[in-house]
Amino acid sequence: MGLLNKIFNSKTIQPSQAIKEEIEQAVIIHFKYEIEGMQKIYELRDKLKDIIEKNNLGEYDGHEIATDFSDGFLYMYGPNAESLFNGIKSTLEKTDFLSGAKAKLRFGPPEDGVSEITVKIITE
Repeated sequence: MGLLNKIFNSKTIQPSQAIKEEIEQAVIIHFKYEIEGMQKIYELRDKLKDIIEKNNLGEYDGHEIATDFSDGFLYMYGPNAESLFNGIKSTLEKTDFLSGAKAKLRFGPPEDGVSEITVKIITE
């Protein structure tokens, strides 16, 4: 215990296990992009962030796009990968460049033996 903690009798606050478990599940989408520029991915990012936040599904953590715009990844995390995916599924299906993309739903932390499924995205 540090000097200030002794003086003020305070304890270091650690994140609760419940909070850590809330963000342990993931939806990671790998897709072919093949569009020059980033405008389309930014538009999708804004839509996904809005849906995820409004429905308390977790968080949109970001995206990666290859420097040649050939493919990319979307990263989202929350307490329930299935609920998260179902909440954004209709938006994904309305996004042309996600046709044939693969969404990996991970049902736990990123470690060996954690249950995962892969879902192919079919656009409308």
